[in-house]
Amino acid sequence: MLTKRIIPCLDIKDGRTVKGVNFVELRDAGDPVELAAQYAREGADELVFLDITATVEKRKTLVELVKRVAAEINIPFTVGGGISTKEDVSALLDAGADKISINSSAVKRPELINELALEFGSQCVVVAIDTRLVNGEHIVHVRGGRTATELRTISWAKEVQDRGAGEILLTSMDHDGTKAGFADALTAEVSEMLSIPVIASGGAGAMNHFVDSFTKGKSDAALAASIFHFGEISIPALKNYLNTENIPVRIEI
Repeated sequence: MLTKRIIPCLDIKDGRTVKGVNFVELRDAGDPVELAAQYAREGADELVFLDITATVEKRKTLVELVKRVAAEINIPFTVGGGISTKEDVSALLDAGADKISINSSAVKRPELINELALEFGSQCVVVAIDTRLVNGEHIVHVRGGRTATELRTISWAKEVQDRGAGEILLTSMDHDGTKAGFADALTAEVSEMLSIPVIASGGAGAMNHFVDSFTKGKSDAALAASIFHFGEISIPALKNYLNTENIPVRIEI
């Protein structure tokens, strides 16, 4: 059985790490370079860096900050925010990213997924899906969760895979920052339908939530932010707990 991955997420605004609830009420969570180095030391399996206002502000991801983070870590590094062209991806890979994450630009022009997969390989292309329950249906949202689309989450996830994405980062906006647990039923529905890995995001608040995500939610990886940023749960303690719960994780000796 493949090991399950624990992934801290750095949501970046104005060069600082921030965290909110349901994508709003953001508060400062620290320096992204320092946090990235700490998480790499503690045994995080990967790191995700999301420039959360790049699309809304119609600008590119902070390439210089990506370089500084990449210089401090030795784990796979995914970067997202404001990416809409192959040139954007090249610049970020040159800056030290291993994978890129697209969301709004993929919804706006789905062919971008095909183009990036062809140019850089599917393993490089993560499609982030921000989803919220609207009138009983899971609906895809864009522009940092600000704008609802007409896309249904389940069918969009299938299209994303068919177009060549190597991984999906599935964030439940309803669960984001609540610390009430991941959206396990939705994650399981997506995971069971697809052959590519699914990263669960939104709602981590306790160690058992990760167990639920990997078992009930059938996720391949679980992403969290505030519980790590504010020292509520440490990555080594979480991995030791998962190990005792018979969840296969990478533990450095």
